[in-house]
Amino acid sequence: MTTLETDTAEPPSLAPAPDPAPPSPARRGRWIDHWDPDDERFWDQTGARIAKRNLTWSMFAEHIGFSVWVLWTIIVLNLGNAGFDLSVSELFLLTLVPNLIGSMLRIPYTFAVPRFGGRAWTTVSAALLFLPTLLLAVVVPSGWLMGLSNSAQFWILLICAGTAGLGGGNFSSSMANISFFYPEKKKGWALGLNAAGGNLGVFTAQLLVPLALIVGVPYAAAKLPVHRVHLAYAGLMWMPFIAAAALIAWFRMDSIRSARADKRSYVEALSNRHTWIMSFLYIGTFGSFIGFSFALPLVIKNTFPEFLAGHPFIATYLAGLGFMGALIGSLSRPVGGWLSDKISDTISGTKLTLGVFVGMAAFTGVAIAGVQARSFPIFFGSFMVIFLLSGMGNGSTYKMIPSIFARLGQQEARQRPAGAKATALEFKRRAAGVIGIAGAVGAFGGVLIQVVLRQASLDVSAAVKAAKTPAEKVAVAAANAEWSVPALWVFLASYLVFATTTWLVYLRTTGAGAEEGRASLAAVTP
Repeated sequence: MTTLETDTAEPPSLAPAPDPAPPSPARRGRWIDHWDPDDERFWDQTGARIAKRNLTWSMFAEHIGFSVWVLWTIIVLNLGNAGFDLSVSELFLLTLVPNLIGSMLRIPYTFAVPRFGGRAWTTVSAALLFLPTLLLAVVVPSGWLMGLSNSAQFWILLICAGTAGLGGGNFSSSMANISFFYPEKKKGWALGLNAAGGNLGVFTAQLLVPLALIVGVPYAAAKLPVHRVHLAYAGLMWMPFIAAAALIAWFRMDSIRSARADKRSYVEALSNRHTWIMSFLYIGTFGSFIGFSFALPLVIKNTFPEFLAGHPFIATYLAGLGFMGALIGSLSRPVGGWLSDKISDTISGTKLTLGVFVGMAAFTGVAIAGVQARSFPIFFGSFMVIFLLSGMGNGSTYKMIPSIFARLGQQEARQRPAGAKATALEFKRRAAGVIGIAGAVGAFGGVLIQVVLRQASLDVSAAVKAAKTPAEKVAVAAANAEWSVPALWVFLASYLVFATTTWLVYLRTTGAGAEEGRASLAAVTP
């Protein structure tokens, strides 16, 4: 919507004319035609209230999406109790596939916001979550499935698990949508808070689903290695919240007209090398968060069976404490965005991101020592720190993206002063596109983590499956309890590569490659 300006004669008064009131958000239904959050008067009078409302309900819908996405991290721990006989490598596939599909959906979900508007797409994406929860509630616990062959059971379970990936796409559309509502100086905190609200869905699912599975099962029975579970409850429990998320999004959220960017903005983002550098770095931060969120309960079960056997309450009711990592990583994400806003950087978030990767490498080394020493406290404590750092890194990398593209937009505007406002909007659109692209690539990093862990488990998985008796299976698993160590060394080396990339591209100020590495982000002076 264009604001019409007219020239009028100045009144014969010594007092200065009052400043014109900032335009209010012009609406057509739930579409907002005028939106300028960087105008402080507009933001204080009307923008902040609208942005906060949309952020709140976006967080709620995204939270439910994450919960559904990781449902199978708990289901795989209880399939044996339900009568299914699957190997460790097959169980890893049941958590890997929803991670993969959720990663693949993130790019089209990002494009859906410009195409349909944030309000409509939040409604649709929430409603789609009925599919995986219905399949889990109806098909997985059915007598029909139990009557099939082991191979047929696995493939049907894999299809049901794959639909949970629908929850993984919500993140990118939500982040891209919310990025348009907030001014640059508040974007780091807003995006961090939005992402944290969604990421907490992992914690919610991993804490509550184990409890729902054993509703009505006496503690004396539940603490046994094999006990009755209600797999259907893991799907049914989310349906009222899915309905609420869809309805609230439709009746309470808004869509911004200027966010309906054409595809050219995304094509331009795809052609920018910083899109792919940031996507690569996000593999290290969010890929670690979501990958370990998916894998850690299964890793704990197969690395420290003696600890879980000695602590049945933790094993049964708390799923091996795996939910703690998701909680810590989610809560630390907005802290990463906040620190990025506070730390003096040429590009906001770079110093924090470098520190995060160095810390993750160090504590992965501690986790290796914990496995080799057969110390669950050392292993678990080191992974909690890794989750803390990955969450902070999620916030810092997502602060880097709008900061980088804002600087690129400023450079472009200096060359075309007449179109400075349009240029700023164009680069803001590109940054939104990069957020979606990086979200997809970063989530794929979680797939890579599970692939590496599954590959490391193949030998022990085959040996356990070949054992004839339950006692032999336990003995074989105990003899191969260090199966995850090679995978952890791969992760440690990867964090060092991420740290080196961050320093070379965004922090190095001297040396032969410094100018080349930072040429496209030269300092902008007024």
